[in-house]
Amino acid sequence: MASDNKIFQNKPDHKMASGVMCPALIIAAPHSGSGKTTVTAALARYHRNQGRKVTVFKVGPDFIDPMILRQASGELVYQLDLWLVGESGCQELLYRAALESDLILIEGVMGLFDGTPSSADLAQYFNIPVLGVIDAKAMAQTFAAVTFGLAKFRENLPFSGVIANRVNSERHADILRNSLPEEFCFYGRMPKDESITLPERHLGLVQAQELADIDTQLDQAASHIANTKLTELPAKTEFYDINDENNHSTEEQALVDTRIIIVRDNAFSFIYAANISFLEQAGATIIYCSALNDEHLPDGDILYIPGGYPELYAQQLMNNVSFLNDVRTFSDTNKPIIAECGGMLYLLDQLTDMSEKKFSMLGLMPGKAVMQKKLASIGSQRVDLSQLYQSEAPQSDENATENVTDNVSEDDAAHVMRGHSFHYSSAEVDLEPIAQTKHHPSERIGEFVYQHNNILASYMHWYLPSNPSLSLRMFDKTRCFKHN
Repeated sequence: MASDNKIFQNKPDHKMASGVMCPALIIAAPHSGSGKTTVTAALARYHRNQGRKVTVFKVGPDFIDPMILRQASGELVYQLDLWLVGESGCQELLYRAALESDLILIEGVMGLFDGTPSSADLAQYFNIPVLGVIDAKAMAQTFAAVTFGLAKFRENLPFSGVIANRVNSERHADILRNSLPEEFCFYGRMPKDESITLPERHLGLVQAQELADIDTQLDQAASHIANTKLTELPAKTEFYDINDENNHSTEEQALVDTRIIIVRDNAFSFIYAANISFLEQAGATIIYCSALNDEHLPDGDILYIPGGYPELYAQQLMNNVSFLNDVRTFSDTNKPIIAECGGMLYLLDQLTDMSEKKFSMLGLMPGKAVMQKKLASIGSQRVDLSQLYQSEAPQSDENATENVTDNVSEDDAAHVMRGHSFHYSSAEVDLEPIAQTKHHPSERIGEFVYQHNNILASYMHWYLPSNPSLSLRMFDKTRCFKHN
């Protein structure tokens, strides 16, 4: 059996009956592609249709699954990750959800025990029962062996039971049910239903807002839950307040009177819900716009361009000439521009899509990017941004990149931001990077971070609450970045 992860060393002690009780489940599986998102979304929509408030979380840094889950539940979907979000951050999110929800659902990431930290780590840390989703379309008695492995591989893992996915007949379901020892609850089956098949592309599922029939699909998926034991609410879990009197003291009203423009449309939509909440709680006014459909950029103090699919909408982006000109004018005023992944590609000179068609982009950063069919980078990362506001020019010698990464440590909290990357493009940027990320937990080097006049850009997606003080400096409208 697997031993407890080191992540548990800082787990606080709580007195029983001092927290808030709320039904909760972690929906996990033996591997990716088992149907976790479909089952989680179906559960959320079913219980929402019963008049319950359902709060859904996603384990790990994924952006696309939360879009589907938000559509299913009608509520914002936040990430839960014991490293990216932090132990106290996860605890706070769960406690707040428990105060106002009838049900908490958490979709796991990859396989139940995959990753550092894993979905199993989260389940054990907060004592949340696991619902195993097993793709059993070509399985009989082995279903019991897989269930046993999920439930027993980690000692003391809270385990609720299993649901068989893509099983169309009652006869097949009976074989699976009868193979299980009595200690395991068989919740039923989800049939293979072509009407609720969510299409995929290179970064994962197609975005919810791009699916015209998404609500019909979700209601259809919920109808299958009605034939399972999952119609009943799961057992209640006790969630605790973090009891930190200084919590959020650094961000309260620090960004008051700051207007942050966020590009949000089908081309740019990969942004953590926690980032938006962080900026709003700090007093910022958020103004959304579309680089695809709006003729002009709204008035604001800071422009934030998140990741997404600019390669799929490159022609439409480039056809919106008036919007492009407004972004260039905004840049000329030396107001801060913060760009992540696809947002960075938008700022470059050129982007080549997967059909090898070349598109001229904004030209605010010197460089080119090329889409590729092979995954270029994935993983949780951290980066030391201590060079961002230094007055001296960046190092120009050939060892500059090594120098800015050698001394990054978890203890250098003042300048370290956490986040992740996931992209199928490679970029050649004609700038000296000010920093380079390190992957967690391998410590191998990752993405470059670039600062060009008023622009801060990287393939890395920042998780702003991971370093509130640093994030507030990044979004301070009165602070200008050093000039190259």
